[in-house]
Amino acid sequence: MTKGFTMKFTVFSFLILLVLWMTCCSSSDNTIEPNEEAEKEEMQETTAGVAQVTDVSVSGSNDQYTFNVTISSPDLGCNQYANWWEIIDLDGNLLYRRILAHSHVNEQPFTRSGGPVVISEDTVVYIRAHMNTTSYGSSVFKGSITDGFTSENLDTEFAKGLEEMAPLPANCAF
Repeated sequence: MTKGFTMKFTVFSFLILLVLWMTCCSSSDNTIEPNEEAEKEEMQETTAGVAQVTDVSVSGSNDQYTFNVTISSPDLGCNQYANWWEIIDLDGNLLYRRILAHSHVNEQPFTRSGGPVVISEDTVVYIRAHMNTTSYGSSVFKGSITDGFTSENLDTEFAKGLEEMAPLPANCAF
């Protein structure tokens, strides 16, 4: 009878400890509400497999600006990589394109400079990235040199015909 009592006591003690541990160690900060989970899944679907502009800075003077563009992309090598970033006006005209000659598998996110870009300081533009396999990402930066640049979403079909316009990458180095 002592052996049976000891086993029941051990199981009962374990269950109490488990309940106490779950109560004490769980945090409401780690729970994801249903709406938050849906938003997280939607964001993953939106950004999966595409290059996204994550930051922009500019230096220089009127009609001679250098843009530093930071991109996050799911590069795997030459078979899947961000192959350019570009500056377009609000009408979808290509103002500047920076060709990326190789993948950035082990450098994420990465920043590349380009210029000189011939625009006035108050010209409002979009800066977007392109992936060789999935086209344009929706996360772009919009703004002007005077007012600065902020992250926005842009329809990936906007000025999509620019994909065929030179300059285009010749090949991928690695």
